[in-house]
Amino acid sequence: MALSIGIVGLPNVGKSTLFNALTEAHNAEAANYPFCTIDPNKAIVTVPDERIDKLTEIVKPQKVQNAVVEFTDIAGLVKGASKGEGLGNQFLSHIRETQAIVHVVRCFENENIVHVDGKIDPVNDIEVINTELILADIQSLENRVIRLEKMVKGDKKLQPLIDISSRIMEHLNSNKPVLSFEGREDDAFIQLTRETRFITNKPVIYAANVDEDSLQKDNDFVKSLVAYAESHGSEVVKVCAKVEEEMAGMSKDEKTEFLESLGSHEESGLNQVIHKGYKALGLISYFTAGVKEVRAWTIQDGWKAPKAASVIHNDFERGFIRAEVIAYADFVQFNGEAGAKAAGKMRTEGKEYVVSDGDVMHFLFNV
Repeated sequence: MALSIGIVGLPNVGKSTLFNALTEAHNAEAANYPFCTIDPNKAIVTVPDERIDKLTEIVKPQKVQNAVVEFTDIAGLVKGASKGEGLGNQFLSHIRETQAIVHVVRCFENENIVHVDGKIDPVNDIEVINTELILADIQSLENRVIRLEKMVKGDKKLQPLIDISSRIMEHLNSNKPVLSFEGREDDAFIQLTRETRFITNKPVIYAANVDEDSLQKDNDFVKSLVAYAESHGSEVVKVCAKVEEEMAGMSKDEKTEFLESLGSHEESGLNQVIHKGYKALGLISYFTAGVKEVRAWTIQDGWKAPKAASVIHNDFERGFIRAEVIAYADFVQFNGEAGAKAAGKMRTEGKEYVVSDGDVMHFLFNV
């Protein structure tokens, strides 16, 4: 399973520039006018992970495969997007397919770069986008309820879906996202959201796009954004999209040196967004490490060994026998599988074993 992240924001806040920086692809045209991005841009990027680098040093495999993230950048949304205003509404369906949202918010002043509302106000910008996403979910739910009301006449088991839809609609009409709905554990809610894919049911990471000076010290725009995010249980990543774009193609050491020269000791924007995305979605990675390939596999935290094996192949889960497991720290300390095994650090685990982040695993199965 790969992490998928959608990038949203008002026009001209630096979305396409950030997309270029995150993907190092430079395939999203960036220009100083609204609606520069007219087609949804997609890119798959590798997840930076120092652990897989260390495993590669030890094993020296023929091939290395990091975990990956798919980024989707859509045209800037504007007030009225849910009713067809602007261009962003055409691509809301692409955001429905993602697991998390990065909401880019402009947190700098520059008279040469126009703002769609004529002023810099991060909280107002957020609320404009949130309202449009909520309205889009209301429209989607209304359409779903119409179909359910027709179907329930022949299948009374669908009534719980109609009941939960009514409660969710009331919640949305109070200008609240589905993510804050209290009945999230209900079976009916889980089934409905699986089918309807509410946009506002996704965790949001706010990307505060700042100028170079504010990389060292938060400006008032960033402070207001952080306060808003904290009150809504969301994370904030502070980036200078233009600087991040300039770092595209640099080595890890070059990026670190460049950021330090600007007074920033944070990770790159890419690392921060991906790591916070993993955290928000409760994702972890385990590794397989052999001479043919060292590879990272993304799973949900809490998955048991057979389910974790299924991301390699469904047969691994269906015919699961046992797993041989070495903790990452032990694998590194004893310089690989042979050393860890000799030190008694290789464990045999069964179907009830809950995989830990960083486990180095080998699955035995029979189908």
